[in-house]
Amino acid sequence: MAKLFDSITEDLQKFIAEQHIFFVGTAPLSSTGHVNLSPKGLESFRILSPHRVGYLDVTGSGNETSAHLQENGRITFMFCAFQEPAAILRLYGQGYTILPSSPEWNSLYPLFPPIPGTRQIIVADIERIQTSCGFGVPLYEYQGQRQTLVNWASKKGEEGVKEYQQQKNRISIDGLSTPLSEI
Repeated sequence: MAKLFDSITEDLQKFIAEQHIFFVGTAPLSSTGHVNLSPKGLESFRILSPHRVGYLDVTGSGNETSAHLQENGRITFMFCAFQEPAAILRLYGQGYTILPSSPEWNSLYPLFPPIPGTRQIIVADIERIQTSCGFGVPLYEYQGQRQTLVNWASKKGEEGVKEYQQQKNRISIDGLSTPLSEI
């Protein structure tokens, strides 16, 4: 049964901290645009306040989340337990992108682990907090974080990553610009 919360409680914070993966969902306003759902890891999620969260976003093959947030701000985070007890947590909110050149960067970046290939920080003000049972989610055993993306970024170097971002991360698959297109 779904349960609503007024804020991210200590118990919910503990649940979030125990999860090694979370999912980020965004969508453009256009009904023909693509809904984006991205799995995230690398222990990059942080609770900034009872109604504000953020994660360190690492360079990837696209930048849909940032494009959608720039267009409309809508974002949903989902955490689900793959161990017992079963549980799902969704955080619904309005998000935005913080680039290294943004004024907030220097105060937020130290809260995250240093990860090669870091592109931006995604922050969201949470408006709805909801849990559900998760009884249909299978059990999985955590083995560790993949290092493929970290190794790729380390090998490419800071300038190589920036070049890749300018080639691949400035425009979404639906043609929306991202904050990186303004650099």
